[in-house]
Amino acid sequence: MDITIHSSFLPHTDPEASLAFYRDVLEFEVRLDVGYEQMRWITVGPAGQPSTAIVLHPASVGRDLSDEEQEFLLALIAKGSYFGVNLSTDDLDAVFARVEASGADIVQEPIEQDYGLRDAAFRDPAGNLIRIQQNKEQQA
Repeated sequence: MDITIHSSFLPHTDPEASLAFYRDVLEFEVRLDVGYEQMRWITVGPAGQPSTAIVLHPASVGRDLSDEEQEFLLALIAKGSYFGVNLSTDDLDAVFARVEASGADIVQEPIEQDYGLRDAAFRDPAGNLIRIQQNKEQQA
């Protein structure tokens, strides 16, 4: 059996800011951009990997939430405690420099972890925690 990851979902709170971050900073391709009323779903993915994508979706779609629950959900997203994704790259330092130059909220600069990976962490415009790991083949 061959199973792969097709799409991961991350909430957005500002579709334009999220689009600019994933497209312009991380250099992901925009695969789909669909709007309905005041909502917008944006599918992005790394160039050369057409079968792997992240769907940026409105934070409250499909949820019947009270105002208090909505505020709580948005607070969790902003802290990076609700969703996140781990990415990898051949050049962690170059990617980190682009992310840092964009003004993104840096959580952790590139470091060697005790468990054998070199990685960095930051938040996207909505607050989702993004970790980028150096590909093991490229680690010295």
